[in-house]
Amino acid sequence: MALRVIFMGTPDFSVPTLSAIADAGHEIVAVYTQPPRAAGRRGLELTPSPVQREAERLGVPVHVPTSLKSHEAETQFKALNADVAVVVAYGLLLPKPVLDAPHLGCLNGHASLLPRWRGAAPIQRAIMAGDSETGVMVMRMEEGLDTGPVAIGETVAIGPDMTAGELHDTLMAGCANLMVEALARLEAGSLVFTPQPEQGTIYAKKVEKTETRVDWRLQASAVHNHIRGLSPFPGAWCEAEIGGRAERLKLLRSTLGEGRGLGEGRGEPGGILDDQLTVACGSGAVRLVEVQRAGSRPVSASEFLRGARLEKGMKLS
Repeated sequence: MALRVIFMGTPDFSVPTLSAIADAGHEIVAVYTQPPRAAGRRGLELTPSPVQREAERLGVPVHVPTSLKSHEAETQFKALNADVAVVVAYGLLLPKPVLDAPHLGCLNGHASLLPRWRGAAPIQRAIMAGDSETGVMVMRMEEGLDTGPVAIGETVAIGPDMTAGELHDTLMAGCANLMVEALARLEAGSLVFTPQPEQGTIYAKKVEKTETRVDWRLQASAVHNHIRGLSPFPGAWCEAEIGGRAERLKLLRSTLGEGRGLGEGRGEPGGILDDQLTVACGSGAVRLVEVQRAGSRPVSASEFLRGARLEKGMKLS
């Protein structure tokens, strides 16, 4: 017997879970997502979220409230008479009347190994911190921020050069599979929840633009993690002198220098050490692998160097 499901999500990360729930035969009675946002060159076009586009493809009614805290919104939500709400990167807080409305509660798919990296940016923060593993978990939602008891989870290894974009795609697929499994267990009455441990809690605050510039004074591993943790969005960056003027350069891929950054490539932080775009850090060095000039497409370091004279002894800032 299929469950009556309200799905709540907004970005690309949420879409495979919505599709998988539909494919599993559950009845999706409504989709909640963030309102369309201004887009286009002039910001005049309103663009629906990826979840809204998928919901419309599936023929599911879509709701785009700016808040769920009004009596009207709470009443509308409760009237859907859902068995369960599934929340994946929705972006709005759910007040208690909304959390209590579905008969079997609200399940959240979260991209970390809770209680580590609760909050808005768990994928980026895990890589920026140099974690060697992360994962995805399904938990029952409560009023606290990602504090609810966990039902099932899956661990994912973070490779030494893996970017946030690559990890995002891996966890995105894992979240969809895990949520379908959780709903099957919920339907069978066998989904068991375990409280999160009190120790090990770390919050993944939203990445601010003010922290995206690379600080070459840090050790090589920290610079490397910063670059890959912000790739492809919002993107770590530095300035380089190209054609006699300072130009912003987005750094999309890197790897640690020879010796994995331990004692090799010594030089003034930001200094270019060779013709392969290896850059000195406060300790060790990183080799830039993929970069992007403003208004241009991403290119390999070798292709970039064919069009920009950045030579040994020059400096990035």
